[in-house]
Amino acid sequence: MAKNYVQACTNGRLHDAREPSIAPLNRGFLYGDAIYEVWRTYHDVLFAWEEHWRRLGQSAAALHFSLPLTRDEARSRIAETVAAFRRQAEAADDLYIRLQVTRGAGAIGLDVALADRSDYVILVQANKAHAPAVLEKGLRLSLATAMRRNPADALNPAWKTGNYLNNILCLREAKARGADEVVILNQRGEVTEAAVSNIAFVRGGEVLTPPASAGILGGITRELLIGTVAPAAGVTMREATVTPEDFPDFEECFLLSTTKDVTPVSAIDDHRFRVGDESVAMRLKRAFAAYARSYATEHPELRME
Repeated sequence: MAKNYVQACTNGRLHDAREPSIAPLNRGFLYGDAIYEVWRTYHDVLFAWEEHWRRLGQSAAALHFSLPLTRDEARSRIAETVAAFRRQAEAADDLYIRLQVTRGAGAIGLDVALADRSDYVILVQANKAHAPAVLEKGLRLSLATAMRRNPADALNPAWKTGNYLNNILCLREAKARGADEVVILNQRGEVTEAAVSNIAFVRGGEVLTPPASAGILGGITRELLIGTVAPAAGVTMREATVTPEDFPDFEECFLLSTTKDVTPVSAIDDHRFRVGDESVAMRLKRAFAAYARSYATEHPELRME
């Protein structure tokens, strides 16, 4: 059994992800001319399938190219890739599944008319959960000061594209200060999100999360919490503009992402936040786990074996 194995499927061909599979002329490689989605499994079931597929279509439309797979074809290819992964890799409780679509290859040049056809790569690996100590102690974040979030009218963060340089450079700055993650501000000085996660704060038991207008990715975990999970848990959660000046007013902070769902934050630079089993963050994490269990029971057709 291979440890840390990553299974790939490139345009229908199954292979070890360490093997080359796209041409050097591929526009995803040359220009970041690509989109992607990441799913994970809970209890061997592909979670929030429809929500992620819808967002993938929205990203494709924003970049003006067509998906090379139908919804049913994509799910079938994902199932094949998962099965191939399980034949090669050590057993994993939960899986990380990434579908990346590029505009294709062609002659060198920015003109999209040079692209031949859209293509895709599916990647499957074990989903790496946080260690228990992270949930107990929380992550340490740092505010990016050298760069701001790219504005929506330049390259909209709501599009899940293959271009992550803004996030990468902001995260590099935070990591250089010893932080685990970054908090990125927009051009107005408002909090947007972390490098690969949405962010939320707790004040007086109410959860506040930056609005889409701040310049964020419309996270699926965030969407499910606002619309379903938080109300069911008796927690009020709403969108609100947040600035660094508000940090001292918050009791808690946490991150939201597909692969890690709810992750508590212990500090943003010198601002400390409450963490622990009785926190609102952990209450929501338990509620999200219950929702994921229910989802798995209700969607046997999405079981990945």
